Amino acid sequence: MSGLSRHRLLVGAALGAGVLGLGIPLTVGVSGSSSTGTLLRSRRALPAPFTRRLTVPPVLRPTSVTDGERYDVVQRVGQADILDGVSTPIWGYNGIFPRPTLRTRRGRPVTVTHRNELPVPTVVHLHGGHTPAAHDGYPTDFLLPEAMRDHRGHHAGAVTVRHRQYEYPMNQPAATLWYHDHRMDFTGPGVWRGLAGFHLITDDEEEALPLPSGPRDLPLMIADRAFDRDGSLLYPSVSDDLLDTPGVTPPYQAGVLGDVILVNGQPWPVTDVDGARYRLRLLNASNARRYRLRLDPPPPGGGTLVQIASDGGLLPAPITHDHIDLAPAERMDVIVDFSRWAPGQRVTLINEFGDDRTGLVMRFRVGDRASDDTRIPERLAGDYPTLLRSDATVTRSMVFQSQDVNGTHRWLINGEPYHPDHIHARPRLGSTEIWQLVGDLHHPVHLHLSHFQVLARGTGEPRPTDHGWKDTLDLLPGELAEIIIPFADYPGTYVFHCHNLEHEDMMMMGNFSVT
Repeated sequence: MSGLSRHRLLVGAALGAGVLGLGIPLTVGVSGSSSTGTLLRSRRALPAPFTRRLTVPPVLRPTSVTDGERYDVVQRVGQADILDGVSTPIWGYNGIFPRPTLRTRRGRPVTVTHRNELPVPTVVHLHGGHTPAAHDGYPTDFLLPEAMRDHRGHHAGAVTVRHRQYEYPMNQPAATLWYHDHRMDFTGPGVWRGLAGFHLITDDEEEALPLPSGPRDLPLMIADRAFDRDGSLLYPSVSDDLLDTPGVTPPYQAGVLGDVILVNGQPWPVTDVDGARYRLRLLNASNARRYRLRLDPPPPGGGTLVQIASDGGLLPAPITHDHIDLAPAERMDVIVDFSRWAPGQRVTLINEFGDDRTGLVMRFRVGDRASDDTRIPERLAGDYPTLLRSDATVTRSMVFQSQDVNGTHRWLINGEPYHPDHIHARPRLGSTEIWQLVGDLHHPVHLHLSHFQVLARGTGEPRPTDHGWKDTLDLLPGELAEIIIPFADYPGTYVFHCHNLEHEDMMMMGNFSVT
């Protein structure tokens, strides 16, 4: 079968698998310019944009630095100052949102001990981590609250503990990672309530580059949320206790889109910057919303955003963009030279995929020109292997589609709902495979364990923002994408899934077992 015929077959399978029967408009996002989901409107008056100051999550200090670094984290309910005049209850690591940032070093092992004081079980996944299976945050490896005797829910094979040590070898390059809740069937409400934060890895190669650092290295977690009248987070869960009955109420099964854009937990914040270069570590931590980000007004000559890194770390060479697209869970590190704007100018980070206030993200107030000895090198990652089709020994097809299963709305992979006992693929340890991905609507596809490279989209080349090592692919409606994946270092069972968290919770997840 020709590549074009195979493409048509896979696309036809995805688009004909039940999207129309579920009442989901097939036109949602077909142009690649929107998000798959339904807007959830806040019930409280919202603050005016650009009145709140940007805050940067604190860096967590290790409790020990002997034989690696050790950290202790308590998961508990906290209060966040997000809206004027009220406190918002959140679930946080150490009770804050975004939770504390870990800054660690390549080659220096990290152990994070978690204790759960929340009212529900949790799972911690280091997103983008190259991690042994036992410490990856498998969706049924539950960390129980101290007061909960046991909880297996509808998962007979669940593993339950009251304290869990996650061990990360850190045998991967410098990169912007993040960590978040990953409990089976309830990842969406867990992340929505605040269980998300940065984990930044550095190494000698990155530190030798003349890139912005210190206060000019800004991690920016972008997330949309909605709020109830009392200032609490609004989310359309089927169950209030979030213990046994998963899912969201109609019409939000396609994804929950909030009407407030938060950056580092603040609504539409503003921050002062010097007239100098800054590194912006952009993370889309939204459940379902996609962003097309640009700076307004652009500086003379354009080329505003210079990308230096993707999900898995530094690019071989910088790539200049006027705008970038970010699907849920994707990260991009970009350099912005604020000396290209006049002192006193206001520069707004715009979301072209939004409407009204969701079209605004944050604002920068440009200060005077400042001393700046940084530059953007022509070469970034020195050791960067480019994978070739001939490196792969197996090609697999994965179709991401919506379907009505026994009268219930589900999101499936190859026509099957997720089950912990079902294995979609068994790659050999040390092998390289090509996976062909196709979906009916927007599906940000995330693989655990392994980073990958994008080979093609449809019959064309990868998009400009597809370059580098990726762990999440922004799969567009009706589009076939090919990725090439090396399975190295760690055997065991891992998951891959759509990172639209409502899709994930409604079964769009699969297992692969590296043997």
